[in-house]
Amino acid sequence: NMETTTLFPINKEVNVSAFYFKNSASSMKSYPKQIELDGSLVSFADGLSYLVRKGAQIVQLFDMSDGDNTYRLRHAGNEWTLVGMKAGV
Repeated sequence: NMETTTLFPINKEVNVSAFYFKNSASSMKSYPKQIELDGSLVSFADGLSYLVRKGAQIVQLFDMSDGDNTYRLRHAGNEWTLVGMKAGV
């Protein structure tokens, strides 16, 4: 359960090296498939995306899973930030 596990804050800019696409009801959405983190690659099996409005700015948040852990990514402008990580249970 995502609500009961604690998000370990990281707040580090990351490079998304691959994407995948999912068809939703109204459009095609892209999701980060792989990120470079501290010199290694992390690949994601699945994830969820959210849109958050901050004044005039719209920020995309992604909760991506590698099968064990969940990574929260923020996409604003051209910048990707790994906000934090939750260890799998």
